Amino acid sequence: MLKIGKIEINKAILLAPMEDVTDISFRLVCRELGADLVYTEFVNSEGLVRSNERTHNKLKIIDQERPVGIQIYGSNIESMVGAAKIAEAENPELIDINAGCWVKNVVGCGAGSALLKDLPYLQKMVKAVVDSVSIPVTVKTRIGWDNSNIKIVEAAKMLEDVGIKALTVHCRTRQMGHKGNADWSWINKVKEVVSIPVILNGNVLSAYDVKRAFEETNTDAVMIARGAIGNPWIFKEAKELLATGSISTEIDDGMRIKTCLRHLELAIGVKGERRAVIEHRKFYSGYLKGMHHASKVRMGLMQFSDFESVKNVLFRYLDELKNKTYSLIYPARVQTDLQS
Repeated sequence: MLKIGKIEINKAILLAPMEDVTDISFRLVCRELGADLVYTEFVNSEGLVRSNERTHNKLKIIDQERPVGIQIYGSNIESMVGAAKIAEAENPELIDINAGCWVKNVVGCGAGSALLKDLPYLQKMVKAVVDSVSIPVTVKTRIGWDNSNIKIVEAAKMLEDVGIKALTVHCRTRQMGHKGNADWSWINKVKEVVSIPVILNGNVLSAYDVKRAFEETNTDAVMIARGAIGNPWIFKEAKELLATGSISTEIDDGMRIKTCLRHLELAIGVKGERRAVIEHRKFYSGYLKGMHHASKVRMGLMQFSDFESVKNVLFRYLDELKNKTYSLIYPARVQTDLQS
């Protein structure tokens, strides 16, 4: 059971914070498809305290997506405290501290998983944030810096001592990045030493992984990251699998295209049409993955900056898929490739 503040959910399935992915529109899609708790993109504390507009925009949340957490990251305690207060003003259900990001530009400034190299400093930072706000504070981290420095059990106890309300453990080291298999056995080891909820993350790429995570560990919740990109139905499938033991929902071409357009419509409502359509281009490969002529269709969609054109192409493409009659509905530069 996941209990954080007013949140109380049995077998909770969470959407992880992901840079350039988990904006409001994607969070709404995942909530509509069964995600129990969603997170913003991770937000730079320095950008917040310096009033960077683009950074502050990442904090925006709306009631339809609740419950929602705001994740912040940084290496300077004063900036993290300031950022936490700014985030609290947006009225999220919780604030999450990123102590697990492995990418160079984050680690290089001493943030993310770099904090695992100095646990007393991490504890000091987290305590300062916890003491500065009135809403629950949680932490997301990895099992250690590398295989020679796995300190997640020690870190978990230290963080619980300063008042965090839950801990998400990505069951890889920083050195592994996204490579190799996540070692879920660390979840039970952490559960043995803390009383706060522990959330499993890492290698959750299908509904069956969600089910296996609950069966093989004592986790209080499962967090999905890359497994949801281009596949937000993973939440719906996992809920069905946990409830009934099987999955009856078929994710066909029509559902893929309609969800893609639903996602785009939501983005337009937040960002405006032109920006939303242009930024949505990065999602086409996921939504259209495995579909006939998908790469050619994606190429054609790249020229559009209005919703109606995108919708027309995708619905005509869906008709072609159903009828297996690949007429030349695509932009001129794509037509020659389709004929070959």
